[in-house]
Amino acid sequence: MTTSGAGARDRDQAGTARNARPRDKLGRPLPYGTAGVARQPEGVRRTPVETLLEAQRLLDDGYPFHAHEVFEDAWKLSDGPEREWWKALAQFAVGVTHLARGNTRGAVALLQRSSRALEALPGIPPFGIDAAAVRAWSTSVVDALSDGSTAPAGLPAAPRVTAAAPVRPTSEPAGDPVCWLELVCAGCGQFLGERDAAPCPRCGLA
Repeated sequence: MTTSGAGARDRDQAGTARNARPRDKLGRPLPYGTAGVARQPEGVRRTPVETLLEAQRLLDDGYPFHAHEVFEDAWKLSDGPEREWWKALAQFAVGVTHLARGNTRGAVALLQRSSRALEALPGIPPFGIDAAAVRAWSTSVVDALSDGSTAPAGLPAAPRVTAAAPVRPTSEPAGDPVCWLELVCAGCGQFLGERDAAPCPRCGLA
C-alpha cells in the first residue's frame, strides 16, 4: 500500500485506489503512522465453502469487519443467483461490526436489513448457508436492544453462518468402525465429534 501526497488518493501495490490509513480490528480509522490491524486482501476469489469458513473464523475470533470484507469479495465477484445471498451476509457482518463498535442504531438497522433480505430470497440457502441461524441471532440482538439500551460490553457468541458439517467417524486402530452411538452425548443427544469427548459442551455430562 502506498500513501500519496496531499490531494491524491492512496493506492495499493496494483495501483488500485484504496485508503492506506491504518485501522483497528473493527475497521475504525487510526492516525497515519499508527500500527493498525491488517485488512483482508481485496478482490480474492474464494470458493463458496472457503468464503464461509474464512468468514466464520473471523466472526468467531471477533473480527466482523474483516468477515464483511470476505463476504463483500464474494458478492462483488459473483454474477449468479447466489450474489444476493453474499450481499445479505455482508450486510449482516456490517451489523455485527456496528454492534461491536457500540453503535446500537447502526447495528439494528443493518441486522434488520440483512434479515429481511435473507427471508425474501427464494429457495434453499446455497452452500450450507445457515440463514435461519443468522436471522435468529439478529432477532435476539435487535430484541435485546429494542428498549434503546446501549450495545453490550461483550458480543454474544458469534452465530454460525454455515451449517456445521458433522465430523465423520474414523476407524479404530484395529479397523473396526467407530459406533455412532459413542459419538453422541447420552444426556442430551449432542453430537460430540469424537469418541470419549468429555464433558459434553451442551449439558456438561462427563
